Amino acid sequence: MMLSSLPPTCDRRLQQLYDYWRLLAPGEGLLPGRQHFDPLHIPALLPWVWMIDVYRAPLRFKFRLVGTEHTRLSGRDVTGRWMDEVHRDATKVETYPQLVAAAERAEIGYRRGPPLFPEQGEFSEMERLLLPMARNGRDVDMLLAITIYHRRRPVH
Repeated sequence: MMLSSLPPTCDRRLQQLYDYWRLLAPGEGLLPGRQHFDPLHIPALLPWVWMIDVYRAPLRFKFRLVGTEHTRLSGRDVTGRWMDEVHRDATKVETYPQLVAAAERAEIGYRRGPPLFPEQGEFSEMERLLLPMARNGRDVDMLLAITIYHRRRPVH
């Protein structure tokens, strides 16, 4: 599913990553690959960015990069670990169907809603964007993502 735009109310950082990802496409109808992505072009976004390698037969996801904000919030760095090792019930996590859709059909995933994990309890809402990437322009082998957490507003 190729979005022409994100919701107008989305966090500006999601929009910035989306715009950057669209600029990376090597040609009409082709997905950008890791070789097109340069983290130095988006330094302000890196604390919230994460990347997942997509493996097939069987379909499995491995964290390639996890931004420092995610590591700080969760109290652990999962870089280099398999998703099903990090989350015992990975296939039951709400994120999983979007990961599969991105990997299998090159769909862009967007979610806005309550945080999914207990360590995110200080936040009332999170926004996530999943962007498929493919070294050959067609077969998704990596996902580029960003997750932003919105703090609870103090009650006066």
